Amino acid sequence: MQSRKVPLATGLTYNVLEWKGPATPGDLTFVLVHGFADLGATWIEVAERLAQRGHVIAPDLRGHGDSDWIAGGGYYYFMDYIADLDDVIAQLARPRVVLAGHSMGGSVSAYYAGMRPERLTGLALLEGIGVPDMGALDGPSRTADWIAAWKAARGKVRPMPSIEEAIRRLRKHDDRLGDEQARRIAELGTRPTEGGLVWKHDPLHATAGPHAFRLEVAIRYWQRVRCPVLIIDGANSHFRLSDDERAKRRACFASHRHVVVADAGHAIPRHQPARVAELLLELAA
Repeated sequence: MQSRKVPLATGLTYNVLEWKGPATPGDLTFVLVHGFADLGATWIEVAERLAQRGHVIAPDLRGHGDSDWIAGGGYYYFMDYIADLDDVIAQLARPRVVLAGHSMGGSVSAYYAGMRPERLTGLALLEGIGVPDMGALDGPSRTADWIAAWKAARGKVRPMPSIEEAIRRLRKHDDRLGDEQARRIAELGTRPTEGGLVWKHDPLHATAGPHAFRLEVAIRYWQRVRCPVLIIDGANSHFRLSDDERAKRRACFASHRHVVVADAGHAIPRHQPARVAELLLELAA
């Protein structure tokens, strides 16, 4: 694994973890996209397995990990992630691309796949087919709340006194994390500041943006996806839409396979990395 800095046309510099992998005919790149308030390193155990078969990249999305935050006056609009991902793939990926996204990263990946349907060999969405439709929440009240939260977000951060406290918080929200895994994520996902440690992601991510998730818009992208789609859910996840709603959303993809991974919660790449890698290798075959 190596870490590299990649300047993007959007004006930011991304931190990208990369595993070179073997050079093979029809060179293959696995692009792994993390979820909300996470970072590319969440994929390490998956990527190490994939790298035996191909090139692997795992970017830190803007405002996450060691990638740039947006400057003062800017905000993290969802489509900004798609613009960044488009440039990362254009600069780094080999001819064949299997794109995998977890949670928010799944939504980003699905939008990209609908925008660039000709670019992908396969798409994997790990708990990544969206949250409940929130279009009805758009309007004056949401805008006012967003502005108020935006003003306050970066002033609210209280440092954690130690890496042990960061580990405790990780395990509080994900009790399936082992000690070694939680320590590695905590060490890679925090930075020192006056008074202790803070998470690397921009606190602005904790605010609800001005534009809510609209299912009708997402479907327009999903229906344009041409490649095979693997939709992966964790058997023990609490971040679940109803079975009927999930089935309706899966049906929007022309060619899809649905897999439920046993003994996994929402953070499937952390909980079952060997099984995730196995499924992605099958998708790439």
